[in-house]
Amino acid sequence: MTNDHQLSIQTSSLLETVSSSIHHNRYEATPYEGLEALSDAYPLQGRSVVDYGCGKGRVSFYLHHRFGIDVTGIEMNPRLYQAALENQSSYLAKRKLKKGSIQFERAFAEKYEVRAEQNVFYFFNPFSLQLFSAVMNRIAASLEEHPRHATLILYYPTVQYIHYVEENSAFHLTQQIPVPGLVEQNHNERFVIFEYE
Repeated sequence: MTNDHQLSIQTSSLLETVSSSIHHNRYEATPYEGLEALSDAYPLQGRSVVDYGCGKGRVSFYLHHRFGIDVTGIEMNPRLYQAALENQSSYLAKRKLKKGSIQFERAFAEKYEVRAEQNVFYFFNPFSLQLFSAVMNRIAASLEEHPRHATLILYYPTVQYIHYVEENSAFHLTQQIPVPGLVEQNHNERFVIFEYE
């Protein structure tokens, strides 16, 4: 299985508080077992991903490495953003960039301008429902301005996030992907996939 060492990155630190705000959740990296399960069940070739609350960049590096796609990580915490940039340097130093780009932007997710080519939006509970709603409004505006198929991926989804998407967006639930070895102990160890046509 892929890990930090293979990707030449360091993302396996203890949980970190991202901000003192009630709107931002602590940093925790998506487990590699989860990324393997997601990628096996839902290949992302030819897509362009936005990783909201990317932290140190594990999801971004993994998806770029596995599929050779464009990935943009959005992180507002200066320490985590700096760690993502350091990981980017060591990741790129070990490989020739053949396909896809990988970049990080220090920004508040609710202010990030979604680009016309971006069509996969990844969330691991990075912030409150209030901020999630604001981000979803930005995504919806982009999809309206530049119509395209899009995918929303929620890892370890909260009931509030799922309910919000089902009740307040044009995305519809298409798939749930459990993480083998983890979902048996915790029902939330899964990915929920929503599609926008």
